[in-house]
Amino acid sequence: MYTLRKWLSAALVALPLIGMAPMAFGDEVEEAVAAVAEAAEEAEEAVSLEMFTVNNTWMMVATFLVFLMHLGFASLESGLTRAKNTVNILFKNTAIIAIGLLTYALMGFNLMYPGEFNGYFGFAGFGLNPGDDYSPIGYADGAYSYWTDFLFQGMFAATAATIVSGAVAERIKLNSFLLFSIIYVAIIYPIAGSWKWGGGWLDEMGFVDFAGSTVVHSVGGWAALAGVILLGPRLGKYVNGQAKAIMGHNMPLATIGVFLLWLGWFGFNGGSVLSADAEGVSFVLVTTSMAAAAGIVGSMLTSWIIQKKPDLSMALNGALAGLVGITAGADIVTVSASIIIGFIAGVIVVLSVIGLDKAKIDDPVGAISVHLTCGIWGTLATGIWGDGASFVTQLIGVVAYGVFCFVSALILFGIIKATIGLRVDAEEELRGLDIGEHGMEAYSGFQIFSNQ
Repeated sequence: MYTLRKWLSAALVALPLIGMAPMAFGDEVEEAVAAVAEAAEEAEEAVSLEMFTVNNTWMMVATFLVFLMHLGFASLESGLTRAKNTVNILFKNTAIIAIGLLTYALMGFNLMYPGEFNGYFGFAGFGLNPGDDYSPIGYADGAYSYWTDFLFQGMFAATAATIVSGAVAERIKLNSFLLFSIIYVAIIYPIAGSWKWGGGWLDEMGFVDFAGSTVVHSVGGWAALAGVILLGPRLGKYVNGQAKAIMGHNMPLATIGVFLLWLGWFGFNGGSVLSADAEGVSFVLVTTSMAAAAGIVGSMLTSWIIQKKPDLSMALNGALAGLVGITAGADIVTVSASIIIGFIAGVIVVLSVIGLDKAKIDDPVGAISVHLTCGIWGTLATGIWGDGASFVTQLIGVVAYGVFCFVSALILFGIIKATIGLRVDAEEELRGLDIGEHGMEAYSGFQIFSNQ
């Protein structure tokens, strides 16, 4: 790739010759001048090796931040559930990152980005292969390499299964959850993702989802809803038609988890600019942070009014609600719009948690409310405030993903339930999945001390 310096040097050599050229060669001279001007323009648009390195470095940093989100999910889910299920939560979140990366390398990446396809389904083959004519700096116009692209997107893939983990916590069989995660992340998630990010039919229609309010969060949320419906509520959650609060065991850990997720979201959204463009990245980070802050305020006020006391778990989920809500349009809504979107997301998440509880849909960590309800809201809000986005097209996308993902997850969970079973037995659930599924405890030392 020519640099600007080389093109300018060529121009300096050509100009004296142009000045001495006979008039008879006027046409050739004009063509030469036009060629030099065009070359200079191309050089200005070209990305230097240095800029390619900067772009790729930022994309890798963003990848690291998205990876950190998995620690955030593990901490949040552990803190909002009971101590007797902590090892199980941590094990699932450890397994999910491995499942996500390996299945994405095996087939998910090539399902999600198949190249030329019919817009609904395409597959570029098994394994990772950049191609014989692969040029790192030419792969994405100097924004990042093939390998960075895979790793960044692979972290997103694992996130979809992590969302399901929290919603079905404290009563799902470990092997059943892992089997579901493998199939869902390997096949369903990338097919759905190809419709937008792979240049599929929704992308051609003009559907907007910058970093995944729908492609990641709602896809995981629909699967979580299907799993919770087939699993049923935890024992003791609903007694005599009334919902009983089952408190999480470690609110400091849950709080740490949310702040880790917020930090990771800088990579989740900031990396989705897909380059180190200073203006683009900084603007996205501002709208992302404003929405999260407004989400906290919205959820705090709503829960305080309804429940008469300020609820920390609602405030924490309010931050995540704002983050999920802004993810679809973080690059095309104004800062003031991002605050409105985040605030409304904070209100919605509280109402959704309460509404699902009344419907006896038991979600221990509020994952469905955060990722599905607010993912839908954020996608539709982009159609209201997003520059160039269409509300009707956004609605079509929401419905399409809802039908495909919910039905697929319902069938998959149904098959697992009918074959190897989906839920642990009552005795194991009451004793705790740490002992029943893993034969160990997260806080055994504290238990021994308390028994003395």
